[in-house]
Amino acid sequence: MTTSPAVHRYVEPGKGDHRMNRMVRWLVRHGVSLAGARVLAVRGRVSGEERTTVVNLLELDGERYLVAPRGRTQWVRNLRAAGTGELRVGHRTEAFRADELADAAKGTVLRAYLDRWGWEVGRFFEDLAKDSDDAAVAAVAPDFPVFRLVTDT
Repeated sequence: MTTSPAVHRYVEPGKGDHRMNRMVRWLVRHGVSLAGARVLAVRGRVSGEERTTVVNLLELDGERYLVAPRGRTQWVRNLRAAGTGELRVGHRTEAFRADELADAAKGTVLRAYLDRWGWEVGRFFEDLAKDSDDAAVAAVAPDFPVFRLVTDT
């Protein structure tokens, strides 16, 4: 029996998203982090060149996470391949190792992410909210990659 390949969710950024990301990136590069924004730097899986994008760093119960509200983006694919990256604010740089969470472990993180940034990214989560039941969260968890960040201290 053969199965068709899984469809991977990806939401293309619009023109407004690009403008907002440029503004936030400029601020973060100059040391101003808006609501936890960081510049993520990861080696490209094909080119080997450094790739950067703005992400929201979630701190929850002493752990730190990156969530991909747009789905299987280029930064997600690069981070999966590289396994490591850097977070930057101004001149501060922090290296990390990324452990991707299993779908069953994403519920609390997705709810906290929506609680913190629902105003910004809620449109990507469609009918999911911070108070959605476990079944609703489990149903969409595969669409939203989540990485726990580990730093050597």
